[in-house]
Amino acid sequence: MQLVWRSVSAPWRRGIVGDGCLMEGISHEACSLAGTLGLGKLIVIYDDNGISIDGDVSGWFTDDTPGRFAAYGWHVVPQVDGHDPAAIADALEAARAETGKPSIICCKTVIGWGSPSKQGTEATHGAALGAEEVARTRENIGWPNPPFDIPEPIRAGWDARAAGAKVEADWQRRFDAYAEAFPGPAAELRRRWEGALPADWGQFADAAVAELVARGGSVATRKSSEMALDAFGPALPELIGGSADLTGSNNTFWKGSKPVTREHADGNYLYFGVREFGMSAILNGLSLYGGFIPYGATFLVFSDYARNAVRMAALMRRPVVFVYTHDSIGLGEDGPTHQPVEHVSSLRLIPNLHVWRPCDTVETAVAWRLAIESKSTPHALVLSRQNLPFQTRSEKQIADIARGGYVLEDCDGEPDLILIASGSELGLAVAAAAELAEAGHQVRVVSMPCTDVFDAQDRDYREQVLPPAITRRVAIEAGASGLWWRYVGERGAVIGLDRFGESAPAAEVFGKFGFTVENVKKIVTELV
Repeated sequence: MQLVWRSVSAPWRRGIVGDGCLMEGISHEACSLAGTLGLGKLIVIYDDNGISIDGDVSGWFTDDTPGRFAAYGWHVVPQVDGHDPAAIADALEAARAETGKPSIICCKTVIGWGSPSKQGTEATHGAALGAEEVARTRENIGWPNPPFDIPEPIRAGWDARAAGAKVEADWQRRFDAYAEAFPGPAAELRRRWEGALPADWGQFADAAVAELVARGGSVATRKSSEMALDAFGPALPELIGGSADLTGSNNTFWKGSKPVTREHADGNYLYFGVREFGMSAILNGLSLYGGFIPYGATFLVFSDYARNAVRMAALMRRPVVFVYTHDSIGLGEDGPTHQPVEHVSSLRLIPNLHVWRPCDTVETAVAWRLAIESKSTPHALVLSRQNLPFQTRSEKQIADIARGGYVLEDCDGEPDLILIASGSELGLAVAAAAELAEAGHQVRVVSMPCTDVFDAQDRDYREQVLPPAITRRVAIEAGASGLWWRYVGERGAVIGLDRFGESAPAAEVFGKFGFTVENVKKIVTELV
Protein backbone atom coordinates (compact mmCIF):
# COMPACT_ATOMS: atom_id res chain seq x y z
CA MET A 1 0.00 0.00 0.00
CA GLN A 2 2.88 2.38 0.69
CA LEU A 3 4.19 1.90 -2.86
CA VAL A 4 0.75 2.56 -4.32
CA TRP A 5 0.29 5.71 -2.24
CA ARG A 6 3.62 7.14 -3.25
CA SER A 7 3.24 6.20 -6.88
CA VAL A 8 0.09 8.26 -7.37
CA SER A 9 1.24 11.29 -5.34
CA ALA A 10 3.00 14.10 -7.18
CA PRO A 11 6.39 15.41 -6.04
CA TRP A 12 4.73 18.75 -5.34
CA ARG A 13 3.07 19.35 -1.98
CA ARG A 14 0.00 21.58 -2.14
CA GLY A 15 -2.17 22.93 0.63
CA ILE A 16 -5.02 25.41 1.04
CA VAL A 17 -5.15 28.04 3.78
CA GLY A 18 -7.61 30.76 4.68
CA ASP A 19 -7.53 34.05 6.56
CA GLY A 20 -7.89 32.32 9.92
CA CYS A 21 -5.00 29.96 9.16
CA LEU A 22 -2.68 32.86 8.43
CA MET A 23 -3.64 34.61 11.67
CA GLU A 24 -2.45 31.62 13.69
CA GLY A 25 1.06 31.88 15.08
CA ILE A 26 2.09 28.50 13.71
CA SER A 27 1.69 29.84 10.17
CA HIS A 28 4.48 32.33 10.87
CA GLU A 29 6.69 29.63 12.43
CA ALA A 30 6.27 27.10 9.63
CA CYS A 31 6.28 29.50 6.68
CA SER A 32 9.35 31.38 7.91
CA LEU A 33 11.28 28.11 8.18
CA ALA A 34 10.01 26.90 4.79
CA GLY A 35 11.33 30.08 3.16
CA THR A 36 14.70 29.75 4.90
CA LEU A 37 15.07 26.16 3.72
CA GLY A 38 13.94 27.02 0.19
CA LEU A 39 11.28 24.31 -0.04
CA GLY A 40 10.62 24.80 -3.75
CA LYS A 41 8.10 21.96 -4.07
CA LEU A 42 5.72 23.47 -1.53
CA ILE A 43 2.74 25.35 -2.99
CA VAL A 44 0.17 27.05 -0.76
CA ILE A 45 -3.13 28.33 -2.13
CA TYR A 46 -4.47 31.20 -0.03
CA ASP A 47 -8.26 31.50 -0.13
CA ASP A 48 -8.50 35.22 0.60
CA ASN A 49 -12.22 35.74 1.17
CA GLY A 50 -11.89 38.27 3.99
CA ILE A 51 -14.30 36.46 6.31
CA SER A 52 -13.86 34.53 9.56
CA ILE A 53 -16.43 33.35 12.10
CA ASP A 54 -16.79 36.83 13.63
CA GLY A 55 -17.34 38.44 10.22
CA ASP A 56 -15.31 40.82 8.06
CA VAL A 57 -11.66 40.35 9.04
CA SER A 58 -10.74 43.96 8.28
CA GLY A 59 -11.31 44.70 11.95
CA TRP A 60 -8.61 42.27 13.10
CA PHE A 61 -6.54 41.13 10.13
CA THR A 62 -5.07 43.77 7.83
CA ASP A 63 -1.71 42.15 7.04
CA ASP A 64 -0.06 42.63 3.68
CA THR A 65 0.00 38.88 3.11
CA PRO A 66 1.85 38.93 -0.25
CA GLY A 67 4.44 41.24 1.31
CA ARG A 68 4.74 39.05 4.36
CA PHE A 69 5.47 35.94 2.30
CA ALA A 70 7.86 37.79 0.03
CA ALA A 71 9.76 38.78 3.18
CA TYR A 72 9.91 35.11 4.17
CA GLY A 73 11.64 34.40 0.85
CA TRP A 74 8.62 32.86 -0.87
CA HIS A 75 7.59 33.13 -4.52
CA VAL A 76 4.31 35.07 -4.48
CA VAL A 77 1.58 34.95 -7.13
CA PRO A 78 -0.78 37.79 -6.11
CA GLN A 79 -4.28 38.87 -7.13
CA VAL A 80 -5.52 35.64 -8.66
CA ASP A 81 -9.27 35.35 -9.36
CA GLY A 82 -10.15 32.35 -7.21
CA HIS A 83 -13.31 31.72 -9.22
CA ASP A 84 -11.45 31.48 -12.55
CA PRO A 85 -10.11 27.93 -13.16
CA ALA A 86 -7.85 29.09 -15.97
CA ALA A 87 -6.26 31.77 -13.79
CA ILE A 88 -5.66 29.24 -11.03
CA ALA A 89 -4.12 26.78 -13.51
CA ASP A 90 -1.77 29.50 -14.81
CA ALA A 91 -0.78 30.39 -11.25
CA LEU A 92 -0.04 26.75 -10.45
CA GLU A 93 2.17 26.47 -13.52
CA ALA A 94 4.07 29.60 -12.46
CA ALA A 95 4.51 28.10 -8.98
CA ARG A 96 5.81 24.81 -10.40
CA ALA A 97 8.32 26.72 -12.50
CA GLU A 98 9.87 28.26 -9.36
CA THR A 99 11.88 25.43 -7.80
CA GLY A 100 14.12 27.45 -5.49
CA LYS A 101 11.40 28.88 -3.26
CA PRO A 102 8.06 27.78 -1.82
CA SER A 103 5.13 29.47 -3.53
CA ILE A 104 1.92 31.07 -2.33
CA ILE A 105 -0.96 31.71 -4.73
CA CYS A 106 -3.17 34.48 -3.38
CA CYS A 107 -6.70 33.82 -4.63
CA LYS A 108 -9.33 36.49 -4.07
CA THR A 109 -12.70 34.78 -3.55
CA VAL A 110 -16.22 35.42 -2.30
CA ILE A 111 -17.28 33.06 0.47
CA GLY A 112 -20.56 31.31 -0.34
CA TRP A 113 -20.33 32.53 -3.93
CA GLY A 114 -23.71 32.36 -5.71
CA SER A 115 -25.88 32.51 -2.60
CA PRO A 116 -28.19 35.52 -3.19
CA SER A 117 -28.53 36.57 0.44
CA LYS A 118 -25.53 35.00 2.22
CA GLN A 119 -22.52 35.20 -0.09
CA GLY A 120 -19.67 37.28 1.27
CA THR A 121 -20.83 36.93 4.87
CA GLU A 122 -19.92 34.85 7.90
CA ALA A 123 -23.32 33.15 7.58
CA THR A 124 -21.77 30.71 5.10
CA HIS A 125 -18.63 30.04 7.13
CA GLY A 126 -19.74 27.02 9.12
CA ALA A 127 -23.50 26.63 8.66
CA ALA A 128 -25.58 25.00 5.96
CA LEU A 129 -27.39 27.35 3.58
CA GLY A 130 -30.74 25.67 4.17
CA ALA A 131 -33.11 24.22 1.59
CA GLU A 132 -34.65 27.55 0.57
CA GLU A 133 -31.32 29.31 0.08
CA VAL A 134 -29.91 26.32 -1.78
CA ALA A 135 -32.83 26.48 -4.22
CA ARG A 136 -32.28 30.21 -4.72
CA THR A 137 -28.55 29.67 -5.21
CA ARG A 138 -29.10 26.97 -7.86
CA GLU A 139 -31.38 29.35 -9.72
CA ASN A 140 -28.93 32.24 -9.31
CA ILE A 141 -25.97 30.35 -10.80
CA GLY A 142 -28.04 28.62 -13.48
CA TRP A 143 -27.58 25.06 -12.32
CA PRO A 144 -30.67 23.10 -13.44
CA ASN A 145 -29.37 19.61 -12.65
CA PRO A 146 -30.82 17.70 -9.68
CA PRO A 147 -28.64 17.46 -6.58
CA PHE A 148 -25.72 15.03 -6.99
CA ASP A 149 -26.59 14.53 -10.67
CA ILE A 150 -23.32 15.61 -12.28
CA PRO A 151 -23.44 16.14 -16.06
CA GLU A 152 -21.30 13.62 -17.92
CA PRO A 153 -18.85 16.14 -19.47
CA ILE A 154 -18.04 17.49 -16.00
CA ARG A 155 -17.81 14.02 -14.49
CA ALA A 156 -15.46 12.93 -17.28
CA GLY A 157 -13.34 16.03 -16.85
CA TRP A 158 -12.80 15.28 -13.18
CA ASP A 159 -12.31 11.53 -13.60
CA ALA A 160 -8.56 11.02 -13.10
CA ARG A 161 -8.67 7.24 -12.67
CA ALA A 162 -7.23 6.34 -16.06
CA ALA A 163 -4.56 9.03 -15.91
CA GLY A 164 -3.72 8.07 -12.34
CA ALA A 165 -3.42 4.40 -13.21
CA LYS A 166 -1.03 5.31 -16.03
CA VAL A 167 1.11 7.44 -13.72
CA GLU A 168 1.13 4.69 -11.13
CA ALA A 169 2.09 2.01 -13.64
CA ASP A 170 4.89 4.19 -14.98
CA TRP A 171 6.20 4.84 -11.48
CA GLN A 172 6.08 1.14 -10.64
CA ARG A 173 8.02 0.25 -13.78
CA ARG A 174 10.71 2.78 -12.90
CA PHE A 175 10.90 1.55 -9.32
CA ASP A 176 11.11 -2.09 -10.42
CA ALA A 177 13.98 -1.17 -12.73
CA TYR A 178 15.68 0.67 -9.89
CA ALA A 179 15.21 -2.31 -7.56
CA GLU A 180 16.75 -4.63 -10.14
CA ALA A 181 19.75 -2.37 -10.62
CA PHE A 182 20.15 -1.48 -6.94
CA PRO A 183 18.53 -4.23 -4.84
CA GLY A 184 20.11 -3.15 -1.54
CA PRO A 185 18.98 0.49 -1.54
CA ALA A 186 15.55 -0.52 -2.88
CA ALA A 187 15.06 -3.02 -0.05
CA GLU A 188 16.14 -0.38 2.47
CA LEU A 189 13.66 2.07 0.97
CA ARG A 190 10.84 -0.49 1.21
CA ARG A 191 11.77 -1.22 4.83
CA ARG A 192 11.54 2.42 5.75
CA TRP A 193 8.26 2.93 3.87
CA GLU A 194 6.76 0.00 5.75
CA GLY A 195 7.90 1.38 9.10
CA ALA A 196 9.93 -1.74 9.90
CA LEU A 197 13.11 -1.55 11.95
CA PRO A 198 16.35 -3.13 10.70
CA ALA A 199 16.40 -6.93 10.86
CA ASP A 200 19.12 -6.95 13.51
CA TRP A 201 17.58 -4.13 15.56
CA GLY A 202 16.75 -6.28 18.58
CA GLN A 203 20.29 -7.59 19.03
CA PHE A 204 21.78 -4.17 18.27
CA ALA A 205 19.53 -2.43 20.84
CA ASP A 206 20.22 -5.09 23.48
CA ALA A 207 23.96 -4.58 23.04
CA ALA A 208 23.62 -0.79 23.12
CA VAL A 209 21.66 -0.88 26.40
CA ALA A 210 24.14 -3.34 27.90
CA GLU A 211 27.00 -1.02 27.00
CA LEU A 212 25.27 1.90 28.73
CA VAL A 213 24.63 -0.29 31.78
CA ALA A 214 28.32 -1.17 31.92
CA ARG A 215 29.37 2.45 31.48
CA GLY A 216 27.31 3.66 34.45
CA GLY A 217 28.06 7.15 35.66
CA SER A 218 26.02 9.87 37.30
CA VAL A 219 24.96 12.27 34.56
CA ALA A 220 21.97 14.44 33.75
CA THR A 221 19.31 12.50 31.90
CA ARG A 222 19.46 15.07 29.08
CA LYS A 223 23.04 13.83 28.63
CA SER A 224 21.79 10.24 29.01
CA SER A 225 19.45 10.97 26.10
CA GLU A 226 22.38 12.07 23.95
CA MET A 227 24.22 8.88 24.92
CA ALA A 228 21.18 6.84 23.86
CA LEU A 229 21.06 8.65 20.51
CA ASP A 230 24.77 7.98 20.01
CA ALA A 231 24.13 4.31 20.78
CA PHE A 232 20.99 3.75 18.69
CA GLY A 233 21.47 6.29 15.91
CA PRO A 234 24.04 4.43 13.77
CA ALA A 235 21.50 1.64 13.14
CA LEU A 236 18.69 4.02 12.13
CA PRO A 237 19.19 6.05 8.94
CA GLU A 238 15.52 7.06 9.24
CA LEU A 239 16.14 8.93 12.50
CA ILE A 240 15.61 12.66 11.94
CA GLY A 241 15.20 15.40 14.51
CA GLY A 242 16.40 18.58 16.04
CA SER A 243 15.81 21.25 18.63
CA ALA A 244 13.88 24.50 18.92
CA ASP A 245 16.99 26.68 19.34
CA LEU A 246 18.27 24.72 22.36
CA THR A 247 20.55 22.14 20.76
CA GLY A 248 23.37 22.56 23.27
CA SER A 249 20.96 22.42 26.21
CA ASN A 250 18.73 19.61 24.93
CA ASN A 251 21.73 17.45 23.91
CA THR A 252 20.02 16.33 20.69
CA PHE A 253 22.95 16.71 18.26
CA TRP A 254 24.34 13.18 18.37
CA LYS A 255 27.57 11.97 16.75
CA GLY A 256 25.89 11.02 13.47
CA SER A 257 23.99 14.29 13.06
CA LYS A 258 24.21 16.26 9.82
CA PRO A 259 22.27 19.53 9.52
CA VAL A 260 19.58 20.01 6.90
CA THR A 261 20.09 23.29 5.02
CA ARG A 262 18.86 24.97 1.85
CA GLU A 263 21.95 23.67 0.08
CA HIS A 264 22.04 20.21 1.67
CA ALA A 265 18.72 18.38 1.99
CA ASP A 266 20.40 15.05 2.73
CA GLY A 267 20.93 15.76 6.44
CA ASN A 268 19.17 14.32 9.46
CA TYR A 269 19.21 17.26 11.89
CA LEU A 270 16.93 20.30 11.78
CA TYR A 271 17.65 23.58 13.51
CA PHE A 272 14.02 24.58 14.04
CA GLY A 273 14.73 27.96 15.61
CA VAL A 274 12.46 29.30 18.35
CA ARG A 275 9.44 27.52 16.89
CA GLU A 276 8.21 24.93 19.42
CA PHE A 277 4.73 24.58 17.93
CA GLY A 278 5.98 24.59 14.36
CA MET A 279 8.64 22.01 15.22
CA SER A 280 6.14 19.65 16.80
CA ALA A 281 3.73 19.95 13.87
CA ILE A 282 6.57 19.29 11.42
CA LEU A 283 7.45 16.14 13.37
CA ASN A 284 3.85 14.99 12.96
CA GLY A 285 4.08 15.67 9.23
CA LEU A 286 7.29 13.69 8.88
CA SER A 287 5.70 10.78 10.72
CA LEU A 288 2.57 10.91 8.57
CA TYR A 289 4.64 10.97 5.39
CA GLY A 290 6.40 7.79 6.49
CA GLY A 291 9.93 6.49 6.31
CA PHE A 292 11.15 8.59 9.24
CA ILE A 293 11.49 8.33 13.02
CA PRO A 294 11.16 12.01 13.98
CA TYR A 295 12.15 13.63 17.27
CA GLY A 296 12.28 17.21 18.49
CA ALA A 297 13.35 18.92 21.69
CA THR A 298 12.79 21.96 23.84
CA PHE A 299 12.58 22.81 27.54
CA LEU A 300 9.69 21.10 29.32
CA VAL A 301 8.15 24.42 30.33
CA PHE A 302 7.84 25.32 26.62
CA SER A 303 5.78 22.21 25.88
CA ASP A 304 2.81 24.50 26.54
CA TYR A 305 3.55 26.30 23.28
CA ALA A 306 3.34 23.02 21.36
CA ARG A 307 0.53 21.24 23.18
CA ASN A 308 -1.91 21.22 20.25
CA ALA A 309 0.60 19.39 18.07
CA VAL A 310 1.48 16.95 20.86
CA ARG A 311 -2.20 16.21 21.36
CA MET A 312 -2.65 15.67 17.61
CA ALA A 313 0.27 13.22 17.55
CA ALA A 314 -1.51 11.20 20.24
CA LEU A 315 -4.90 11.50 18.52
CA MET A 316 -3.46 10.47 15.14
CA ARG A 317 -1.47 7.66 16.78
CA ARG A 318 1.83 8.85 15.33
CA PRO A 319 5.05 7.52 16.93
CA VAL A 320 6.74 10.90 17.36
CA VAL A 321 9.39 11.45 20.06
CA PHE A 322 9.09 14.70 22.03
CA VAL A 323 12.22 15.41 24.09
CA TYR A 324 11.69 17.78 27.03
CA THR A 325 14.69 18.73 29.14
CA HIS A 326 15.12 20.95 32.23
CA ASP A 327 12.25 19.17 33.88
CA SER A 328 11.74 20.65 37.35
CA ILE A 329 12.70 23.14 40.02
CA GLY A 330 16.19 21.71 39.53
CA LEU A 331 16.69 24.63 37.12
CA GLY A 332 17.39 26.71 40.21
CA GLU A 333 18.35 30.27 39.29
CA ASP A 334 16.31 30.15 36.06
CA GLY A 335 13.40 30.90 38.34
CA PRO A 336 9.72 29.98 38.45
CA THR A 337 8.99 31.15 34.88
CA HIS A 338 11.24 28.37 33.60
CA GLN A 339 10.69 25.78 36.33
CA PRO A 340 7.96 23.39 35.14
CA VAL A 341 5.62 22.35 37.94
CA GLU A 342 2.36 21.22 36.35
CA HIS A 343 3.74 20.16 32.98
CA VAL A 344 4.48 16.47 33.58
CA SER A 345 1.03 15.88 35.06
CA SER A 346 -0.53 17.88 32.24
CA LEU A 347 1.17 15.74 29.60
CA ARG A 348 0.13 12.57 31.43
CA LEU A 349 -3.51 13.60 30.95
CA ILE A 350 -3.23 13.33 27.14
CA PRO A 351 -4.61 9.95 26.03
CA ASN A 352 -2.22 7.70 24.09
CA LEU A 353 0.87 9.71 25.05
CA HIS A 354 3.53 7.80 26.97
CA VAL A 355 5.29 10.21 29.30
CA TRP A 356 8.66 8.93 30.53
CA ARG A 357 10.57 10.59 33.34
CA PRO A 358 13.68 8.40 33.68
CA CYS A 359 16.02 8.46 36.65
CA ASP A 360 19.34 7.62 34.99
CA THR A 361 21.13 6.49 31.83
CA VAL A 362 19.58 3.03 31.77
CA GLU A 363 15.96 4.13 32.17
CA THR A 364 16.59 6.85 29.55
CA ALA A 365 17.97 4.31 27.07
CA VAL A 366 15.00 1.98 27.62
CA ALA A 367 12.59 4.89 27.12
CA TRP A 368 14.33 5.83 23.87
CA ARG A 369 14.25 2.23 22.68
CA LEU A 370 10.52 1.91 23.35
CA ALA A 371 9.89 5.22 21.59
CA ILE A 372 11.82 4.03 18.55
CA GLU A 373 9.95 0.72 18.49
CA SER A 374 6.52 2.32 18.89
CA LYS A 375 4.12 2.05 15.97
CA SER A 376 1.13 4.05 17.15
CA THR A 377 2.02 5.96 20.32
CA PRO A 378 4.02 9.18 20.68
CA HIS A 379 6.48 9.41 23.57
CA ALA A 380 7.45 12.39 25.71
CA LEU A 381 10.87 11.98 27.35
CA VAL A 382 11.13 14.28 30.37
CA LEU A 383 14.78 14.83 31.28
CA SER A 384 16.81 16.57 33.96
CA ARG A 385 19.26 19.42 33.74
CA GLN A 386 21.21 18.27 36.80
CA ASN A 387 23.27 15.11 37.25
CA LEU A 388 21.43 12.12 38.71
CA PRO A 389 22.95 9.09 40.46
CA PHE A 390 23.30 5.85 38.51
CA GLN A 391 21.23 2.97 39.89
CA THR A 392 22.43 -0.64 39.95
CA ARG A 393 19.95 -3.23 38.64
CA SER A 394 19.62 -6.92 37.90
CA GLU A 395 18.79 -8.12 34.38
CA LYS A 396 15.18 -8.65 35.46
CA GLN A 397 14.94 -5.11 36.79
CA ILE A 398 16.32 -3.76 33.53
CA ALA A 399 13.69 -5.76 31.65
CA ASP A 400 10.97 -4.49 34.00
CA ILE A 401 11.75 -0.85 33.21
CA ALA A 402 9.73 -1.39 30.02
CA ARG A 403 6.68 -2.07 32.23
CA GLY A 404 6.62 1.55 33.39
CA GLY A 405 7.13 0.82 37.11
CA TYR A 406 9.15 -1.78 38.98
CA VAL A 407 10.80 -2.60 42.30
CA LEU A 408 14.25 -1.02 42.27
CA GLU A 409 15.23 -1.78 45.87
CA ASP A 410 13.58 -4.13 48.33
CA CYS A 411 13.94 -5.37 51.88
CA ASP A 412 14.21 -8.83 53.40
CA GLY A 413 10.69 -10.05 54.01
CA GLU A 414 7.46 -8.09 53.73
CA PRO A 415 7.92 -4.31 53.44
CA ASP A 416 5.99 -2.05 55.77
CA LEU A 417 6.58 1.03 53.67
CA ILE A 418 6.82 1.81 49.94
CA LEU A 419 8.57 4.85 48.50
CA ILE A 420 7.55 5.64 44.90
CA ALA A 421 9.47 8.14 42.77
CA SER A 422 10.32 9.15 39.24
CA GLY A 423 13.22 10.92 37.57
CA SER A 424 15.43 13.10 39.71
CA GLU A 425 13.58 12.16 42.91
CA LEU A 426 14.36 8.46 42.56
CA GLY A 427 17.85 9.04 43.97
CA LEU A 428 16.28 10.86 46.92
CA ALA A 429 13.97 7.90 47.57
CA VAL A 430 16.91 5.48 47.52
CA ALA A 431 18.92 7.62 49.93
CA ALA A 432 15.95 8.01 52.29
CA ALA A 433 15.24 4.27 52.16
CA ALA A 434 18.79 3.53 53.31
CA GLU A 435 18.43 5.72 56.39
CA LEU A 436 14.95 4.45 57.12
CA ALA A 437 16.24 0.87 56.96
CA GLU A 438 18.92 1.74 59.50
CA ALA A 439 16.13 3.00 61.75
CA GLY A 440 14.40 -0.39 61.54
CA HIS A 441 11.91 0.13 58.71
CA GLN A 442 11.26 -2.47 56.02
CA VAL A 443 11.34 -0.27 52.92
CA ARG A 444 10.65 -0.95 49.24
CA VAL A 445 11.63 1.60 46.58
CA VAL A 446 9.56 1.63 43.39
CA SER A 447 10.77 3.47 40.33
CA MET A 448 7.85 4.76 38.25
CA PRO A 449 9.29 6.30 35.07
CA CYS A 450 6.04 5.95 33.09
CA THR A 451 2.69 5.82 34.86
CA ASP A 452 0.81 5.25 31.57
CA VAL A 453 2.69 2.06 30.80
CA PHE A 454 2.54 0.83 34.40
CA ASP A 455 -1.22 1.33 34.47
CA ALA A 456 -1.52 -0.82 31.34
CA GLN A 457 0.13 -3.84 33.02
CA ASP A 458 -1.96 -6.74 34.26
CA ARG A 459 -3.29 -6.55 37.81
CA ASP A 460 -1.02 -9.32 39.09
CA TYR A 461 2.09 -7.43 38.11
CA ARG A 462 0.84 -4.11 39.47
CA GLU A 463 -0.02 -5.74 42.78
CA GLN A 464 3.36 -7.44 42.93
CA VAL A 465 4.97 -4.01 42.71
CA LEU A 466 2.41 -2.22 44.92
CA PRO A 467 0.79 -4.85 47.18
CA PRO A 468 -2.66 -3.61 48.27
CA ALA A 469 -1.99 -4.68 51.87
CA ILE A 470 0.88 -2.19 52.17
CA THR A 471 -0.90 1.11 52.67
CA ARG A 472 2.00 3.16 54.03
CA ARG A 473 3.20 4.72 50.80
CA VAL A 474 4.97 7.95 49.93
CA ALA A 475 5.23 9.24 46.35
CA ILE A 476 7.99 11.76 45.58
CA GLU A 477 8.08 13.93 42.47
CA ALA A 478 9.09 17.58 42.08
CA GLY A 479 5.86 18.57 40.39
CA ALA A 480 2.07 18.69 40.78
CA SER A 481 0.95 16.06 43.27
CA GLY A 482 -2.61 15.30 42.14
CA LEU A 483 -2.07 12.23 39.98
CA TRP A 484 0.09 10.45 42.58
CA TRP A 485 -2.74 9.98 45.07
CA ARG A 486 -4.10 7.06 43.06
CA TYR A 487 -0.89 5.17 43.89
CA VAL A 488 -0.56 6.08 47.57
CA GLY A 489 -4.23 6.02 48.62
CA GLU A 490 -5.84 7.84 51.53
CA ARG A 491 -3.33 6.50 54.05
CA GLY A 492 -0.32 7.55 52.01
CA ALA A 493 1.43 10.84 51.38
CA VAL A 494 2.76 12.76 48.39
CA ILE A 495 5.82 14.98 48.49
CA GLY A 496 5.13 17.15 45.47
CA LEU A 497 4.88 20.78 44.48
CA ASP A 498 1.49 22.45 44.04
CA ARG A 499 2.79 26.00 43.70
CA PHE A 500 5.37 27.78 41.57
CA GLY A 501 9.05 27.46 42.37
CA GLU A 502 11.64 30.02 43.45
CA SER A 503 14.81 31.46 42.00
CA ALA A 504 17.81 30.12 43.92
CA PRO A 505 20.49 27.44 43.55
CA ALA A 506 18.87 24.07 42.85
CA ALA A 507 19.90 22.52 46.17
CA GLU A 508 18.31 25.40 48.07
CA VAL A 509 15.09 25.20 46.06
CA PHE A 510 14.81 21.44 46.63
CA GLY A 511 15.46 21.95 50.33
CA LYS A 512 12.90 24.72 50.64
CA PHE A 513 10.15 22.54 49.16
CA GLY A 514 10.90 19.45 51.20
CA PHE A 515 12.76 17.30 48.69
CA THR A 516 15.28 16.11 51.27
CA VAL A 517 16.04 12.88 53.08
CA GLU A 518 15.12 14.54 56.36
CA ASN A 519 11.67 15.52 55.13
CA VAL A 520 11.01 12.07 53.67
CA LYS A 521 11.90 10.55 57.05
CA LYS A 522 9.64 13.08 58.78
CA ILE A 523 6.68 12.22 56.52
CA VAL A 524 7.26 8.50 57.06
CA THR A 525 7.36 9.01 60.83
CA GLU A 526 4.02 10.81 60.66
CA LEU A 527 2.52 7.95 58.62
CA VAL A 528 3.74 5.32 61.08
